[in-house]
Amino acid sequence: MKKTIIIEGMSCMHCVNSVKGALESLKGIDKIINIEKGKAIIEGSVSDEVLKETIEDLGFDVKKII
Repeated sequence: MKKTIIIEGMSCMHCVNSVKGALESLKGIDKIINIEKGKAIIEGSVSDEVLKETIEDLGFDVKKII
């Protein structure tokens, strides 16, 4: 399933790389299609709750998961 995650506070490449690494470590992520400042698009079977918790544990705010 494809999901778009809107992330507040991810404003530099270091932030992007931190989120990318955390998402890659999750079981159930098949592919990170795109990740950039403010947004990540993934494919996989990870629940919205796990995605939100993983990203917010890094200090960013998940505004929406579509």
